[in-house]
Amino acid sequence: MNPRNLVLIGYRACGKTSVGRVLSRLLGRPLVDLDEVLEAEAGETIAELVAREGWDEFRRRERDVVARYAAAPGLILATGGGVVLDPENVRRLREHGFVVWLTASPEIIQARLAAHVSETEKRPALKGADAIGEVAAVLEQRMALYREAADFEVNTEGVAVEALAQRIAAGFSTEEGGRER
Repeated sequence: MNPRNLVLIGYRACGKTSVGRVLSRLLGRPLVDLDEVLEAEAGETIAELVAREGWDEFRRRERDVVARYAAAPGLILATGGGVVLDPENVRRLREHGFVVWLTASPEIIQARLAAHVSETEKRPALKGADAIGEVAAVLEQRMALYREAADFEVNTEGVAVEALAQRIAAGFSTEEGGRER
């Protein structure tokens, strides 16, 4: 039986890539940041792709990347924040993986985004507003989708990345050990 993936979902600036790097080291599994794959294949940032091709084309490409990597066994997948908007993405990620939702309050996310302006510039605004101003509205829109997709939820506020990764690894190990073979 192929080992299941460990899938990290959540809004931008919740730590998917940072936690994924530590999990990769702890679990000895490769980390694949799906946004980085998409940008490498497109040859441009997500913001540039969306400006040139629009959100529909971005979501189509995201769906293709998810389809390719979700079925590959034994990975840690850091997804884009909007991956849960497509039910087919969620189905694929859940079918082949243990899905962990990284959470934080809108205020914490806004502070993290403000502290990392270069990251904010790489990601386009979703509602035509500045990236900081949209956080609460978009989180509200996606909250139920994240909750429905997740097998495990972890609040990232005030917890070191290493500690978060250890907590997720423990939850994943428990889940893996309890699965029927």
